[in-house]
Amino acid sequence: MNPTTENNPKKKESPLLSILFSIVIPAVILSKFSKPEYLGVLPGFLIALAFPIGLALYNFLIRKEVGFIAVLGFVSIFLTGIIGVFEFDPKWIAVKEAAVPLLIAIAVVVSLYTPYPLIRKLIYNDTLLDLPFIEQRLDERGTRDSLEKAMRTATWLVALSFLVSSILNYVVAKIVVTATPGTELFNEQLGKLTAISYPVIALPSTLVMLVALFYLLRKLKTLTGETDLDNLLSAELKEKSK
Repeated sequence: MNPTTENNPKKKESPLLSILFSIVIPAVILSKFSKPEYLGVLPGFLIALAFPIGLALYNFLIRKEVGFIAVLGFVSIFLTGIIGVFEFDPKWIAVKEAAVPLLIAIAVVVSLYTPYPLIRKLIYNDTLLDLPFIEQRLDERGTRDSLEKAMRTATWLVALSFLVSSILNYVVAKIVVTATPGTELFNEQLGKLTAISYPVIALPSTLVMLVALFYLLRKLKTLTGETDLDNLLSAELKEKSK
C-alpha cells in the first residue's frame, strides 16, 4: 500500500465552496457589480463566469474529477458565456438551460444498456452504500438478478428528476431572462436566474432523486434480508449520521 496515498486521502470538495463559486458570487457580481459605474457590463459578465469555470477547471486539473455531469456543467457555463459575449437572442439561454439536464436524463437511460450505467455513479456507489456487504448478501440469497430490475426502475426515476429539472429550467429562464445579451439588464436577469435556480429548480428535482434513492434502499433491504438500514450504508455515511 502506498503510504502517501493512505496518509493523504483525496480531499472532498466543500459543498459550501461549490455553492459560493457556482451560485452566490456570480449572482452578486451579475446583479450588483456589472453596472457601468462598477465593473461594467462585459467585464462583470466575464468575471462572474470566471468563478464557476475556475472551480470546474480546478476539479478537472487538480482534483482529477472528470465526470460526465461535471463536463456537461462546464459546457453549460461555457455556452452561457458564448451567448452573452456574442449577444445571441436571449431565447437561447432558455434552450441551453433546458438542454443540459435533458442530455443528462437521456445519458442516464442510455447508459443502462452499456457496461457502465450512470445509476451506479449517482446512487449505487460506495460513498452511500456498503457495496461489498450488499453484494455478498445478494450472492448468498441469489437475488442479484432482482437487483438489476430494481436498478432499472431507479434509473428511470433518476432520469425523471433530470427531466423535471429540464422543464423547470426552460420555464424559469424564459420568464426571467428577456433582455438582450450584452446589456446591464441582461446581466441582472442572469444573476437573478442564477440566484433562484437552486430553490426553484434544484429542490424539486432533488426530491425526485431522493424518491429513487429510498426506492432502491427499500428494495435492497428486501433483497439482502436486512431489517436494519444502517447495515447497508457505507462506513463514511454511518459516521456522518452519528
